[in-house]
Amino acid sequence: MSDVVIAGVGQIAVGEHWDMSLRSLAHGAMKAAMADSPGILPEAVYVGNFLGSMVSHQSNLGSLIMTNSSLGHLESYTVEAAGASGAAALRQAYMAVRSGYVKSALALGVEKVTDRPNHVIEEFVIQGGDYDYESQAGLSAVAQAGLLMQRYMHEYNVEHDVFAAFPIIAHKNGEKNPNAMYRHSIDHETYLRAAEVSAPLNRYDIAPYADGAAAVIVTETDQLDKYTTMPVRISGSSVVTDALALHDRKDMLAFHAANISVGRASNQAGINPHEVDLFELDDAFSIYAVLSLEAAGLAKRGEGWKLAMNGKLNIDGEIPINTMGGSKARGNPLGATGLYQIVEAVQQLRGLAGENQVKNAERALVQSLGGPAATVITHILKK
Repeated sequence: MSDVVIAGVGQIAVGEHWDMSLRSLAHGAMKAAMADSPGILPEAVYVGNFLGSMVSHQSNLGSLIMTNSSLGHLESYTVEAAGASGAAALRQAYMAVRSGYVKSALALGVEKVTDRPNHVIEEFVIQGGDYDYESQAGLSAVAQAGLLMQRYMHEYNVEHDVFAAFPIIAHKNGEKNPNAMYRHSIDHETYLRAAEVSAPLNRYDIAPYADGAAAVIVTETDQLDKYTTMPVRISGSSVVTDALALHDRKDMLAFHAANISVGRASNQAGINPHEVDLFELDDAFSIYAVLSLEAAGLAKRGEGWKLAMNGKLNIDGEIPINTMGGSKARGNPLGATGLYQIVEAVQQLRGLAGENQVKNAERALVQSLGGPAATVITHILKK
């Protein structure tokens, strides 16, 4: 089996792209990734998308996107894993190259949400949960996250304001990301004044849905002579699932699948999670960030929030997180988010993250969640 490296990355700015369709968003990201890896043509294209059939009334995205490319008659189809769909597309591309099936593959994440009102998008997003026992009863993803945070606060006897540091870090990092949706900092007082959305979640505990597309080209190491930019190796890759409904889990505050996924990817990479230089985690909600840190073994149960309080998660800290703003500041383009995380980690390992550069970054841990860790996809990247 061949080692797999990332040869090219591309993204468009996250935001409300009223003048762009699903296909045009995809085209922009693919074009940028191919320009970043001249001479390498993918033999397969895997598309990560969550809501295309519901929001844009469009399925069969593999054919749609290939029709608008110059790549010809390649293997291409959609991969869906709720908010982890983009990461799932990368996993497909990784496995295709690693197995020797193709020499190069392209993973694309694309999402278009502005074609529908936000309350309608909320109705669609919870379809990533258990319909019979959750969404049919009227539960939304936001309300579900609110219940998780409420339980966490009760179980570990903490106040709501301990979560403030996570959006504060995200917005500080997003301020210097030219592709971020929200490029402004916030402080603790701003967080405390924010309107409550679903108790105890306030508006800064929730990442905003947005339009976006990001793409990654992966290839075999024997293609190295074609690179013009520094390749980044995928040294670990893992997908793990858990019970879809929270009530079917033994402990809803333990992201068990996230813990297993980090362990498997770390074993493949031959490292301990504490040895990574940055962690691009899923912060669709502040509570997800805390539970992800604990699941990765970087903090004890009930103490993940403490890492953010003492500066360890800042750009110059021991384990920087969401170095380009995460979903909270960059924006959350759902099915594309997992590949934005990868693109941003690659920027760090190439030394191209500008003012947000993590000093001497060699390894990155990247994790995407489909729902509240019902599907967890973890990749470890090495310079």
